Order: sequence, then structure tokens, then C-alpha cells
Amino acid sequence: MLKVIITVLLLALFVTGIGYQQLQTTINSPLKTPQNTLFEVKKGTGFNQLCQQWQAKQWLKDCFRYQVLAKLDPTLTDLKAGLYQLDTGTVLDNIRRINQGKQASFSFTIIEGQSLREVLAAISHAEYLRNDLILDELSQQVLGSDKHLEGWLFPDTYHYHANDTASSVLKRAHKIMQSVLDEAWQNKAPNLPLKSAYEVLIMASIIEKETGLASERPLIASVFTNRLNTKMRLQTDPTVIYGIGADFDGDIKRKDLTTYTPYNTYKINGLPPTPIAMPSKPAIFAAVNPPKSEFVYFVAKGDGSHQFSKTLKEHNKAVQDYLRYQKQLNK
Repeated sequence: MLKVIITVLLLALFVTGIGYQQLQTTINSPLKTPQNTLFEVKKGTGFNQLCQQWQAKQWLKDCFRYQVLAKLDPTLTDLKAGLYQLDTGTVLDNIRRINQGKQASFSFTIIEGQSLREVLAAISHAEYLRNDLILDELSQQVLGSDKHLEGWLFPDTYHYHANDTASSVLKRAHKIMQSVLDEAWQNKAPNLPLKSAYEVLIMASIIEKETGLASERPLIASVFTNRLNTKMRLQTDPTVIYGIGADFDGDIKRKDLTTYTPYNTYKINGLPPTPIAMPSKPAIFAAVNPPKSEFVYFVAKGDGSHQFSKTLKEHNKAVQDYLRYQKQLNK
């Protein structure tokens, strides 16, 4: 059988006038594209048409030898539509990439602590991603239910191909978040003052927004857990800011702390009605397994970390220290 194939190959080369040396040159010829060129193969594009398009762009000299090769190896003509990132490898390497459907990959990142509004703004500008999101139907589109979408998208980098949909990316983010949350809920500490996995998601989102240093997530979780256990209000600024929404000007004021919204934890007891951001896995696991502590207060130290306190007296001192630090910075 092998002798037959070799005989047919040599006969084809003889008939077409292509010698062995010319064949080797053809096989090893580079595709002369600019570095990392994106090229779209449209549905229905044939091998000859593709070759002519590349020749017109002066990426290769002529198509005849490649057409001969395609006769000898019909798999070369199996072109899959899509957007491909071509490189300066050989012409045949790039054709094989198209044969195998190895389309160009793009990425979209959901950042820890982003709100739904921020995620939607970012994904609307994601390159080559088709924005099929319908604002009034987001929860049904992504979650398949009427649950509030805030908090349900797992922070990570998601890869996609050109013309994939925004909803498909967000569905993947939700699926991972659901899996992480289920795992955390199954491994929760006993006597946790959170009645459901959804309350864990809410708590984790607050922990995420309050965290300056990743290492402090567990201690921040312990503060909020202690507050819930002792019926203290959470009194956390990020929930107030979330309740203000798009009207927040970047400066939280005293009147903001005293104005009622469902998210103002200076005015309401317990947790706000929904998450306020997309929490990370460490924040979720901190929420279900907070370390034991006596801390019920914390305040920024000005360097990204916090001073944790057990009593109001200690806390007030820490606040004064912070104010002095800020005064020094502003001199």
C-alpha cells in the first residue's frame, strides 16, 4: 500500500511539473503576514478562494503548488469558518490551523469586588464579543431565574472566540460561582449566623469590598460575624455606597450614613437584601469559616491595612490615629 501511495505521489509530481526540491520549498514556505494578523475565514470559503485571498495580499507567491498539495491531501481543503490569528510560520501550518478550527482567542476579566454595573460596562466594550444582553431580562438570560444578578459572577479571566455572546461568558461565570458557593456552604463552620448560601454570598461581597489586603479577609469576616452574633449593625460604608448607586460622587458624607436605603447598614439590622459586588473564592470561604476573635471594629490605617479593635474605646483611638495620619499626609 505504501508503494502505491509513493508511486501516485511521484506520478502527480511528474505530471504537474513539480520536482522534489520544489515540493520541499512549497512545504517550508512562510506565510508572509504581519506579526499576529487576524484573518476571517467566512462560511463557505473554499481552499482556492482562501489561497487567492492570501495571494492578493502578497502573503504567498502563487496558489498552484498548494492546489496540487490539496489534491494529494484533501484534508487541507476542510476549512472551518472563524477568526484566526495567523503567524509567520509556514503557509501549510496556517492552513492546518484553519483545518483544525483553532480560532483566535480573546479574554474578558471579571475583577474581584466589581459591581454588576461595572462588569456590564466592561463587557460591552470587550473586543469581538457580541453583546446580546437585554438589561430588563439579564437575570433570566444568565441565571435562568429572577434572582438578582449582583454577586453571582465569579471573578476570573474568561476566554472566548470572535462572535461568541456576552451572555455565554456570563453564564460560565455564574456556573463557576454557583459551584464555589455550593462547596463553601457544604464546608461551613457550625453555628454560623448565616441562614443560607445566598446570605454567604452577600456577606462575602461585603468582605471583598472592605478588604485592602487579601490576608485580612478572615479577620474582617470575623468582625462581621461577631456583629451579627451580638445583634450589632454591620455599619459598613461599601453597603451605603452601593445603596447610593450611580449618584455616588466618590465622597461618603454624614448625611449618606443617616439616609435610609435598603443597603444602608448604619440604618438597617443584619445583611442588605443582595450582594454588593462579585466576591472572590477567598472572600466566600472567609465568610463560611471566620476565625474566632473578639474584634467588633476595624478602621483603615492608611497603608491598605486595618486596625482591629475589641472595644469602642480602642476603636476610637484607632480612628484618631488614622485622622492624624491623614493630616500628616495633607501637610
